[in-house]
Amino acid sequence: MIAAIAYDWPRLHAAVNDLPAALLTAAVLFELAAWLRKRESLAWAATWTLWLGVLGGWVAVIAGEQAEEALDHGEAIHELMEQHETWALVSMIAFTLVLLWKMWRRFELRGVEATALRVLSVVALAITVRTGLLGGQLMFEHAAGVPSKTLEAELRNREAGHEHEPGQEHERAPGDSAAPADSTTAHTHPPGTKPHSH
Repeated sequence: MIAAIAYDWPRLHAAVNDLPAALLTAAVLFELAAWLRKRESLAWAATWTLWLGVLGGWVAVIAGEQAEEALDHGEAIHELMEQHETWALVSMIAFTLVLLWKMWRRFELRGVEATALRVLSVVALAITVRTGLLGGQLMFEHAAGVPSKTLEAELRNREAGHEHEPGQEHERAPGDSAAPADSTTAHTHPPGTKPHSH
């Protein structure tokens, strides 16, 4: 039971980290729009999305901290996780400071004070983007979150190859230098792949 709960932390982190990032992005955009358009409704939209983004962001950070202990990983993943964690904390601290300052000032900000908070918000958003890029690198380049046994089974499955339906061919990404999907040119598989026809 404990192992099952521990394994679910990475999944929970993956489930909760996108919405706060989107809300914080919206908060910064609403804030900039309110400043440019001088509209109070946009300023309140910025406030509410900031509130929700900060709350959700801390949930994602806590889930990420727990997920770190539950992941199978080596040195490369460990280093990336440390960077991901550091940038996430810096981002969330910055956004939290913006929110607390606004609350302390009762959302009545003027002049240099308001400009400083906008600049801090934009910097925090850039750090949030960096955090997300590191998270994507962990998942898509290092398969963080995929248990070693599952990954080994998947690699064996890929090496075993597959068969296509008659007339079916591999789909190609745009700009792929390999033969197009409708080509009759044969393609190759990794060493050890069982022979098969298309």
